[in-house]
Amino acid sequence: MTKHTTVRIARHAATAGTGLGALLLGYVLVVRGSLTLDLGIGRRVRPLEPIRVAITAPPDTVFDVVAAPYLGRTPRAMKAKLDVLERGSDMALAAHFTPLAGRLTVTTVETVRFQRPDQITFRLLRGPVPHLLETFDLHQTPEGTELAYTGELGTDLWRLGAWWGDQVAGPWQRAVADSLEGIKAEAERRAGVRTSTP
Repeated sequence: MTKHTTVRIARHAATAGTGLGALLLGYVLVVRGSLTLDLGIGRRVRPLEPIRVAITAPPDTVFDVVAAPYLGRTPRAMKAKLDVLERGSDMALAAHFTPLAGRLTVTTVETVRFQRPDQITFRLLRGPVPHLLETFDLHQTPEGTELAYTGELGTDLWRLGAWWGDQVAGPWQRAVADSLEGIKAEAERRAGVRTSTP
């Protein structure tokens, strides 16, 4: 092997290593929500699986539980999950932090609009996908409230984007389900509902 061949191989290896490193860095930045690729090319929008939660508390109590950390003072216990960047009387701009496996934490920035008495909408501005719209609808029931979650998630680049949407949708919906369970527990606590422990 000549000296020139060795140098050429070393350059190709360095270029490949740099390319692989750049891809890995890009992947981590997208996963963390630090880099949002909003290309508008090959956009596919898919519905997220609806979630319904029965809450033994009146709708105004449930609404207040959701709205309080955004429109009022964010509790210290929520500081690791929520940072309200701007707040108004019926809308907030907030960063949400969701830990993933390993040391990765997804940071999303969303507008949250409150339409009292029965609807709260979240619109993603920065995160792992270019389009995400979610709604909490509150319906009064004889037992209290039904909170209905619906959403849609959009990705670019046709099949590649659809694959990425599949990777994001599962963990995202698990995080939403956990959040809804927390809302249920707090609303029922405020309403004075006693829960039996197993």
